[in-house]
Amino acid sequence: MVDAHRTFVIVGGGLAGAKAAETLRAEGFSGRVILIGDERDHPYERPPLSKGYLAGKEERDSVFVHETAWYAGADVELHLGQPVTAIDRAARSVQLGDNTVIHYDKLLLATGAEPRRLDIPGTDLVGVHHLRRLAHADRLRNVLAALGRDNGHLIIAGAGWIGLEVASAARGYGAEVTVVEPEQTPLHQVIGPELGQIFTDLHSEHGVRFHFGARLTEITGQDGLVLSARTDDGEEHPAHDVLAAIGAAPRSALAEAAGLDLADRAHGGGIAVDASLRTSDPHIFAAGDVAAVQHPLLGTRLRVEHWANALNSGPAAARAMLGQDVSYDRVPYFFSDQYDLGLEYSGWAPPGSYDQVVIRGDAGKREFIAFWLKDRKVLAGMNVNVWDVTEHIQQLIRAGGQIDPDALADPSVPLESLL
Repeated sequence: MVDAHRTFVIVGGGLAGAKAAETLRAEGFSGRVILIGDERDHPYERPPLSKGYLAGKEERDSVFVHETAWYAGADVELHLGQPVTAIDRAARSVQLGDNTVIHYDKLLLATGAEPRRLDIPGTDLVGVHHLRRLAHADRLRNVLAALGRDNGHLIIAGAGWIGLEVASAARGYGAEVTVVEPEQTPLHQVIGPELGQIFTDLHSEHGVRFHFGARLTEITGQDGLVLSARTDDGEEHPAHDVLAAIGAAPRSALAEAAGLDLADRAHGGGIAVDASLRTSDPHIFAAGDVAAVQHPLLGTRLRVEHWANALNSGPAAARAMLGQDVSYDRVPYFFSDQYDLGLEYSGWAPPGSYDQVVIRGDAGKREFIAFWLKDRKVLAGMNVNVWDVTEHIQQLIRAGGQIDPDALADPSVPLESLL
């Protein structure tokens, strides 16, 4: 029986919110659990939206976190297709778009992020796309299939993870692809220029064209349809569709309007939380893409927009809401699949934070591990087509000790022996 005297409200119908609800029940919470999402779909995972589902290799139902019947069985009340418009911290309540007011004892904000928009003429044309939600993936999947059938051309603005994964999916359908990127290599802000050329070569071998050192300035069209995209160096690229893959911004407006502390832009923005994922209001927590965590291991405030963070921070926040002692110190982790290349990345090493990159294995064959070091300490590691090493990489990061770079580069030296 649900105890109606205690109510925990979760705002956000993604992986973080769904796993938080699951954890509350698994930990024995007997009060009301109310999950509010502004999409009509049940909570789902986002990686398939740019990977298996988009590429036509997975069915739509595979993206959902739980089967539909699970929510009723777990006594989790769903309010789908309904945005939260305001938080009243004094009254401990949230207001929905239909003016319904729901009171809470504890509140979890798992509102995620939203795609950044191109601020150029032509973005109102039918063939301009973003990829963040399941509805976006539904539409883009059909677009890519049509481009492949008709020998159509897709322009992708941005050579980050989403841009490259969509490029891979588009080539799988047979579409022509051009990627426009202001840096000189893909993934510059994540892996730096040292590794970027590997991804340039990979995609070029599969027929993707890159236009580096440029930004889109205009999308031209006729009768509402895309005809071309222009860049700031005077080039014009024929196109039938354009994808804006220029990053995401935390959906923190609700928290800001409620007066909660936010992180500054230098730390990625988002809702500022401590290591227990608690906001500046002791009754409100945040998790997933929107949460900027004071990270105990890395010693900085960090906002992470990846699947593993949603998977793990939602449950951590739920336990903190229950009064458990929580210190969220997970090593950041993500994975990507592009053509026949699979990779996992652990750690945090933005450009300027490291002084050495060590390669273990054969980068030419795309079977290697890359390590980013600072003062001979491992900040991050990326295994490419090399498996079952993530645990060891994360242990090296956690240990924080100085390591001989030559031993790190030598495949005959077991990683575990370097701890």
